[in-house]
Amino acid sequence: MIQRAVTTFLADSLFKQKAVLLFGPRQVGKTTLVRAIVEQMSVPFQWFSGDEPDIRQALSNVTSTRLKSLFGAEKLVVIDEAQRVENIGLTLKLVTDNFPDVQVIATGSSAFELANQINEPLTGRKFEFYLYPFSFGELSQHNGLLFEKRLLENRLIFGAYPEVVNQPGRERETLNLLADSYLYKDLFALEGLKRSSLFGKLLSALALQVGNEVSYTELARLVGADKNTVERYIDLLEQAFVVFRLPGFSRNLRTELRKAKKIYFYDNGIRNAILGNFQPLSGRTDVGALWENYLMAERLKLFRYRGLYGGRYFWRTTQQQEIDYLEDRDGQLRGYEFKWNPTAAVRFPRPFLETYPGSLTSVVTPDNYETFLTDY
Repeated sequence: MIQRAVTTFLADSLFKQKAVLLFGPRQVGKTTLVRAIVEQMSVPFQWFSGDEPDIRQALSNVTSTRLKSLFGAEKLVVIDEAQRVENIGLTLKLVTDNFPDVQVIATGSSAFELANQINEPLTGRKFEFYLYPFSFGELSQHNGLLFEKRLLENRLIFGAYPEVVNQPGRERETLNLLADSYLYKDLFALEGLKRSSLFGKLLSALALQVGNEVSYTELARLVGADKNTVERYIDLLEQAFVVFRLPGFSRNLRTELRKAKKIYFYDNGIRNAILGNFQPLSGRTDVGALWENYLMAERLKLFRYRGLYGGRYFWRTTQQQEIDYLEDRDGQLRGYEFKWNPTAAVRFPRPFLETYPGSLTSVVTPDNYETFLTDY
């Protein structure tokens, strides 16, 4: 079993009189991870699955008296796929407020806000953790750094979903199944969406625009929908951990794009499955986009797993001067350019360097990317 980076942090957060929430896409191993943790403890536990209709009904709009009868004498309770339980926020609040000796762990393959299910704030009553497809750090620790680096092309094409990594030879089948419907199950079930041609067109458009600034107006024109519908669908895809947004950085220059944004996929394999393209890198024209998406998703995992803070942006001006990725750490700016070709010449824009003196700059290539994906 490949050790997950969040395991120790999650286990150490138990029995601190707070709910423990574990979010992440479907099929990344949330259930497996939680079950492994609770089975190693010497505490009897109850397991409820939000996929079961009677469980959803029993845990929805429930009273503290009803919860006590459901839990019995157990001090550890797991609610798996909790986003499917109506008013799950109220249920978790009742547990933390009324049963301080009961530890509840709730997993969600979408943010609980997806169907407005956090009706009661859990501020100060929860620990939040995230689980994603395997990270570079996790795979390097399991496989060894040199072996994992040899698999870089495979990761750029097929990504790192557990089933993809653990069942080599079945990558296309697994990814096509995920990208066809399973990854969006929450959107279909909770939002009443259907796998329409519009939905498919939007996903394809987003996959093709990885690494480029995204315009909702332009996307709406491409897919034949109105801007508000496109923006709503992207919001839902982000809450279901399919894509994530990166805002543009703006502080001093008039020419900086203040409302700019880029959209990336959490996993390269899903992106490629949406486009139906699993060709080797030697036959592709989108290697730069694959490289950028991979690095952005891996850096996000590093931030989340280590509990790091700091603004994450890209930088661009109206004159098309750009820096791929920018981090703001307590006022210290660090700019990164992503280049698949290690020998490519790179010059960071003079307006940026002059406007933000003291900023640090780095170029990330296949020759040195392991530092970017493991160090902060």
